[in-house]
Amino acid sequence: MKAVPTESELDWVLVLAPFRKDADYVAAFLREQKIEVKAAKADGVLVEHLALSPGIIVITHEALNTQVIARIATHLAEQPDWSEVPIIVLLERTAPITRIRSQLLNFWPGSRLLFYTRPIAPLELVNGIQSNLLVRLRQRQVRDSIERERELRLELNHRVKNILASVTSIFQMTRRGATSVEELASDFAGRLQALSNVHSAVFEAGGEEVSLSAIVELTVSPYNSDGISRIDVTGSDLVVSREAGTTIALCLHELITNAIKYGALSHPDGHVELQWSVATNGSSELSLNWTEVGGPAVREPTRQGYGTRYVRSALGSLFGTVPEIVFAPEGFRFSLKGSLACISARQ
Repeated sequence: MKAVPTESELDWVLVLAPFRKDADYVAAFLREQKIEVKAAKADGVLVEHLALSPGIIVITHEALNTQVIARIATHLAEQPDWSEVPIIVLLERTAPITRIRSQLLNFWPGSRLLFYTRPIAPLELVNGIQSNLLVRLRQRQVRDSIERERELRLELNHRVKNILASVTSIFQMTRRGATSVEELASDFAGRLQALSNVHSAVFEAGGEEVSLSAIVELTVSPYNSDGISRIDVTGSDLVVSREAGTTIALCLHELITNAIKYGALSHPDGHVELQWSVATNGSSELSLNWTEVGGPAVREPTRQGYGTRYVRSALGSLFGTVPEIVFAPEGFRFSLKGSLACISARQ
């Protein structure tokens, strides 16, 4: 069922009637029907009213002089493609409608002309005006739809370029760290899956914001299956920007990959504790901690791998502070503190 448009959604009416009290009369009964109206004489004020973009023009036969016709012609020519301003002409009963229509169409080609003969019942004119106000409303809705479609195309183009740039970067960095084709394929596929998980979460959220809990759940869920929790997650739900969510998910994926290869998740009894919290001390600060427990003894690597470099660089750029990474013998630890504003969608 279609919603009934409110008065504020409907356009307003310009009444141009220079003689007697025609303009005041028409304006009065239109206002009684809650239709916004401006009345004008056939003088300079017409230009001012046309500049305000009336939805409908009501004009009496007496106002159809050369100057007024030319001004309305200019106004119609300046309309955007979506706009077709209805013009209601009030004629005397004896007026030659066919000839007047032909003449006006020469001056206003393609215009939407409607003719009524006077005297006209107020209800008949009001019904005609209300019908055309609805036409104008539909025109604006089509305009909004076209504009939104254009914005969506631009946004889609922008996001696709960003995704392709991310994929290219991930591939190049993965290639540099790979020692075999099989390792390259496995690591690259895993990182693409992490990227895909974030985009799925953003799509389901329906906007530029996404739940941090949803990001974490999608990233760690493949490693918490069959009733066994290898990665214990604790943290209040936060809403973060799409860009921040993507970065955090990719960094978590790197930490998980490292834990599977060398850390706690490489041992059947090992597990990971992932915690985050927000402390308010004048400004909100996020603390995030990754602690590995029950894995093999840890030794600090002689060289920094791709995962460590990426996590340091990406989160350092996101928060403005470099995370702390500790290769403690009892278990690898990672911790980060930074302003919550850095990952908020409302910066």
